[in-house]
Amino acid sequence: MHWSLGLIASINDPASILEEDDYIFVIKDYYPKARFHYLILPKKDIPSIEKVTRDDLQILKHMELVAHKFIQRHENEQIGYHALPHMHRLHLHVISTDFDSPYLKTKKHWNTFTTPYFIPSEGKKIFI
Repeated sequence: MHWSLGLIASINDPASILEEDDYIFVIKDYYPKARFHYLILPKKDIPSIEKVTRDDLQILKHMELVAHKFIQRHENEQIGYHALPHMHRLHLHVISTDFDSPYLKTKKHWNTFTTPYFIPSEGKKIFI
């Protein structure tokens, strides 16, 4: 399987799932870029941020509500999407801002969370 399909493999592995409900899966990022790095994925197959439609608004709102539950567990976290994701399947990042991780190896990794490439989810009308 191509690496870009890794999120699909994760949601198909019950051991990878931290939380699940009728609409979403929550998994730990396999290569976390900070101490706390979770991904929230919709059960509906939305390939990427570019494919979101008005019909997906309730799912996105639910994803953000779940993200806020995880933020309450830790301090200094942010939630958002990558403008041009490399992985197939829409996913919302919940990541601490310490960026303390052996997987944060390159400037590209740093930039994906500290520049406009990372689109904060909170209060933004970025999809519709």
